[in-house]
Amino acid sequence: MPVSQEALEKIAAAYSAAWSSQDPAAVASFYAEDGQIQINRGDILKGRAAIEEMAAGFYGEFPDLVVKCDLCRAAGDHAIFIWTLEGHHAETRHFVRVGGWEEWDLTENGKVAASKGWFDAADYDRQVANGL
Repeated sequence: MPVSQEALEKIAAAYSAAWSSQDPAAVASFYAEDGQIQINRGDILKGRAAIEEMAAGFYGEFPDLVVKCDLCRAAGDHAIFIWTLEGHHAETRHFVRVGGWEEWDLTENGKVAASKGWFDAADYDRQVANGL
């Protein structure tokens, strides 16, 4: 079932808020029970428990993590969520600001069935080591 732009904007705003909440379960709740995510062609994480663990890892690295929605677009049951991540790295204390996106396949009830996420890993690593 197609998702409207208005509905997608609500999902994207709530997803950003979930990522900024420091609550891994809140992030995982946006995924279908058997939903999955793959980031930068890495391992495919399947199910809410794995997604919750992944989000917890980001919170461990960035205790003050904020995710902002820069743009979102719907095309039927497919969508793109373009984001900016900001926060101070827990170990280096450097401020990091990285942009990226997730390509979503959505279920009939607006949950993410599958996500492919992308960001510039080299820039991320550089900022973690050296700051902006």
